[in-house]
Amino acid sequence: MTREAAWELLKQHNKDPFHLQHALTVEGVMRWYARELGSGDAEEFWGNVGLLHDIDFEEYPGAHCVKAPELLRAGGADEATIHGVVSHGWGLSGTEARPEHLMEKLLFAADELTGLIWAAAIVRPSRSVQDLELKSVKKKYRTPAFAAGCSREVIEKGAALLGWELDTLIEKTILAMRSCEAPVNAFMEQYRT
Repeated sequence: MTREAAWELLKQHNKDPFHLQHALTVEGVMRWYARELGSGDAEEFWGNVGLLHDIDFEEYPGAHCVKAPELLRAGGADEATIHGVVSHGWGLSGTEARPEHLMEKLLFAADELTGLIWAAAIVRPSRSVQDLELKSVKKKYRTPAFAAGCSREVIEKGAALLGWELDTLIEKTILAMRSCEAPVNAFMEQYRT
C-alpha cells in the first residue's frame, strides 16, 4: 500500500482534526524509528501502519482494533499491515493479536506515549516538543491526573516488550516527535482555518 492510499483510507473513516493529527504524528514517529533502528528500507511500511493504527477509533470507539481488519481489508491493506495495526491494541477487549515484530512493539509502546508527550508540550510556553526534555515529561508522567487518558500501564508494558528502560523510550520518542512536529503542524494548518 502506498502512503497516498493509506492516507485516503484513513480519511474515509476519520474526519476529526485531532485524530488526523495524532495519526500523522504516530506516522512520523514510526518513520523516525525505522530510520534510527536500521529499518529504513521499511520506513514507508512502518509509517503506514502508524498512520492507520487508529483507523476504526473515530467511527467505532467501542470496537477499537476489532473493526480495523474489515476496514483495512476493504481498503486493500495486506495482512502484515492489519496485524501491525491490530496488535497495537493488545489487551483491549476482543483484541488478541500480540505485538511480535520490532515495529509492532514500538507502535504499542509509542502510541500512548505520543499523547502524553504532546500534552506535556502544549502546556509549555513554546507549545512545542523542540525544547521539551525528559525530566519535564517524567514529572508529568508521575502525575496520574495529567493526560489521564494516556495509559502508563501500556507505555510501561511497551517498554518492557522492547527490553528498554522507560527513560530510553521517552527520550527516543521525544526525538522522534521533534523530527515530525513541523511538517505535521504545517499540514494541520488547513484544518485550523
